[in-house]
Amino acid sequence: MPRSLDELITLLDLEELEVGLFRGRQPETALQRAFGGQVLSQALLASGRTVASDRSPHSLHAYFLLPGRTDAPIIYDVQSIRDGGSFSARRVEARQHGKTIFYMTTSYHRAEHGFEHADPVPSPVPLPEQCPTLGEVLGGAAGRSAKAWSQEWGALEVRYAGDSRPGGGLDDPHHPARARVWVRTAGSLPDDATLHRAVLAYLSDLTLLGVSTVPHGVVIGSPKLQAASLDHAMWFHRPIRADEWILYDQISPSAAHALGLSTGRLFQDGVLGAAVAQEGLIRPVG
Repeated sequence: MPRSLDELITLLDLEELEVGLFRGRQPETALQRAFGGQVLSQALLASGRTVASDRSPHSLHAYFLLPGRTDAPIIYDVQSIRDGGSFSARRVEARQHGKTIFYMTTSYHRAEHGFEHADPVPSPVPLPEQCPTLGEVLGGAAGRSAKAWSQEWGALEVRYAGDSRPGGGLDDPHHPARARVWVRTAGSLPDDATLHRAVLAYLSDLTLLGVSTVPHGVVIGSPKLQAASLDHAMWFHRPIRADEWILYDQISPSAAHALGLSTGRLFQDGVLGAAVAQEGLIRPVG
């Protein structure tokens, strides 16, 4: 995965092959399949390139159909479904070697005034500077060094703010599977709202499935677990800068039949900016 922020920005610079058809490059990586957040963010950028500039994405719904290969570019084919007075809809098909690996539908909305309310930010939460890095916490648990973790995810700075395991620092009797992280890019991004939303989609997939394993003594990346994202939905409520600290509050309300459901809320400066939901495969091995 991108080892620096510059590499991430380059990864998100799509090549337009023709109207509605884009090619996304791949990073250098030791991962065996393309990171789901990469496909999400590239698909979101591709669909956005076909929509009027006065409309922003308010939701996306995606399915990961086949593992993406890391040794070949991904083609994103954008279909214009609807352009109405206030909303636009796009469908994106991602292909590799002629096979469909991913589908996403994105809805865009022209900004307008309306009712306002939002959940408050959870508290208390330790400050990012008081939290260990995600690599320190999860890298060792998965049998990988913190250095190896940072080499794959160096474009992001992620701090682990606790989870609901015994001793995890986040006691929550109502949610047996809960975790929180602080996350931002490892450096400043240009003032481009489209890029910030794409990076937000990218980072939203990093830890979300992992919360569904919190009560079960394994982590994503463990040889005792086969894990994969199956679908992903995201709602953009308010602007968020991806290069400033974001609190990612995540809950898994259910795990059953080797499937884990997780939901997340992304807060910045005490304000709810986005919400996410995902179901994934969490199959015990051995």
